[in-house]
Amino acid sequence: MITIVGSGKVGGAAALFTALRKVTDEILLLDVVQGLPQGEAMDLNHMLSEKGIDVNIRGSNDYSEMKGSDIVVVVAGSGRKPGMTRMDLLKINASIVKGVVENIRQHAKDAMIIPVTNPLDPMAYIAYKVSGFDKSRIFGMGNMLDLSRFMQFIHEATGYSRNSIRAMVIGEHGENMLPLPRFSTVAGIPLTSLLPKQKTDEIVQATRGVAAKVIELKGATVHAPGNAISAMIEAVMNDTKQVIPVATYLDGQYGHSGVTIGVPAVIGRNGVEKIVELDLDAAEKEWFKKGVDSVKSAIAGLEL
Repeated sequence: MITIVGSGKVGGAAALFTALRKVTDEILLLDVVQGLPQGEAMDLNHMLSEKGIDVNIRGSNDYSEMKGSDIVVVVAGSGRKPGMTRMDLLKINASIVKGVVENIRQHAKDAMIIPVTNPLDPMAYIAYKVSGFDKSRIFGMGNMLDLSRFMQFIHEATGYSRNSIRAMVIGEHGENMLPLPRFSTVAGIPLTSLLPKQKTDEIVQATRGVAAKVIELKGATVHAPGNAISAMIEAVMNDTKQVIPVATYLDGQYGHSGVTIGVPAVIGRNGVEKIVELDLDAAEKEWFKKGVDSVKSAIAGLEL
């Protein structure tokens, strides 16, 4: 069973895309708002019925119903408004996520946790510390979403099929994210061989700022994060060993410790099965450290 805590737009989208991937028989939507998860579940089940997909989605306001969950996705919290950065949400969402994780620890002690609430990296740190779970069982959805945006900009710049594109984004899920043209390819051809540096620099900057643009235009990002969550769930449930950039706790990797931040990792039935350490150059290491310092500054002020 997959539990999604938070039944707003992103939680609903995560349930939808997860059901369409057919990786579980049951999805539980949890929310503190009476009626919201139940109504969302009904709406989704109606769609799944027409498509002949036998995944049962149900809604609840009772945390005890998450018992037996394989994965709990934490989407609960306030979303970004136009003009806000992800870090502006730190104090608002820290207490919400802490409370959710305490309930996970009580009712779903064997589950893995996928934090989604912003600011993502500090929330993943909260999930790790408050749950007391092994670090392999906590991996935040941040760079997986950034990756999808980076891939779209590569597609637009090259004109090549999206299916031929492989890309990588690591670091903080925020303004200090690190899209990596050197580790991105189109049909196996390095992106740096296809595009001049000025263009790859433009794509990197566009990737860092595009979420704010989407929020300005439509009020929230919905479909891309919902799909990114479902991709991570699929990697676990189908034990694919896919290399996915996730926010996980570092203990010496990339030269940093005591921080939760986005790095590529092998994701399978045991969660984070291996952190993949890329050979970053000096400029990339410097930018990665900017993200580490930003997250460490944020978590330093948390009361856990």
